[in-house]
Amino acid sequence: MASRLRFLLNIEARITPNFQENNRLAKLISFDIDGTLEAGDPPGFLSMEVVRTAQKLGYLVGSCSDRPISTQERIWDEHEISVDFTVLKQNLGDVMARFQADVYYHVGDTDIDRFFADKAGFQFIEAVAEEWRLQITDIPV
Repeated sequence: MASRLRFLLNIEARITPNFQENNRLAKLISFDIDGTLEAGDPPGFLSMEVVRTAQKLGYLVGSCSDRPISTQERIWDEHEISVDFTVLKQNLGDVMARFQADVYYHVGDTDIDRFFADKAGFQFIEAVAEEWRLQITDIPV
């Protein structure tokens, strides 16, 4: 059921721009999982509460990982977080094509994450607290 709902939400996101209250587009954050999020293997420094806070502030959020899509969806479902997208790393560019946003961030912990973020036109944020605080000032870690 969650997968069906996620599919319908993704269809909706393709049709309508992601405007916030002041007619500005939303910001988008793509999270790597392993080494970035606490649910990863190895665990990263970002808690799932950070993801929830981002959503509450109007960010579009999802994951971009080398884990299969079904595994990414299972992780989000286990934490009761409904994300806007799940993609494989090499498909990060598809996210920009699907969602209009003021800014696109990808948070990761490897050079591969940086490579795919750069290739897709995303701003890369290294998965360390200092980098997060410098770039995303409205979501505390």
